This record gives sequence, structure tokens and C-alpha cells, in this order.
Amino acid sequence: MISLDLAGRLHDAGLAWTPANGDAFWMPERELDETVFMVSDMVVEVRDLPGGRSLAFNGTTEWALDDVEERDAVWLPRLDQLLDVLGASFVSLTARSGGFVVRVERGQWQEEHVDVAAVDAAARAVLGVLEASDRA
Repeated sequence: MISLDLAGRLHDAGLAWTPANGDAFWMPERELDETVFMVSDMVVEVRDLPGGRSLAFNGTTEWALDDVEERDAVWLPRLDQLLDVLGASFVSLTARSGGFVVRVERGQWQEEHVDVAAVDAAARAVLGVLEASDRA
């Protein structure tokens, strides 16, 4: 699973998320910092409301949660989802001693993003692409 720090940085950088069944997320600053939730029609369902999308908690007894605004939830994307975000800029994912390397193409050059976990290396690549598009 992606590190919470990198997920938070992607969220802050504006990574778009359309919640779907099977997606994981967490809610920082709600005394649930270590709790990961999963979108599921059985427990957490996505509701489109006039004021925006919300994540509704159905049948939870552990906490007094009815729903939270989507913007308050931090998506924990899987590796396949991050590679989809990279799209055509994705070149390769390779194992290297002690970690993984995600190579992306930007213009006429390639960048390498390295981390211990493949999903975190991909998150770093997405973060690099998002930050570069902010500067452009």
C-alpha cells in the first residue's frame, strides 16, 4: 500500500480521484490517522449530492461517522491506478537492488523515480508530473 505521506502529497498536489468500489482512503486530522477505509457499497458508498460528492458510512458502529466530504478524504491509489494516471508518459517499472524504479518520459528526456516499494516509486513519478504541470 502507498505510504500515507506520499498519498497526502498527491492529494495536496491535486491528484483527481473519482471514488469507486475497492478504492482505499484515509482521513487525516480526524483522530483516525492510522485507519484505512475501503469504498464499498456495503460499507462506504459514494453519493453524488448537489453540494458535491460525499462518502457515506453505512452501518459503521465503531465511530460516529455518517459521511465525509470527498475533499477531506485522501485517496490511497494502488500501483495499477498510479500507472494509469501516468498514461503515455510511463516508460517502465523495474526492480533495483533495494527498491524499484519508475521511468517516465517528459518531453525529450526521461526521469527516474526510486523508492523501496513499487507503488511509492510510481507515486513519486505521478507527483513529479503533477508538480511539473503546475510550474508550466
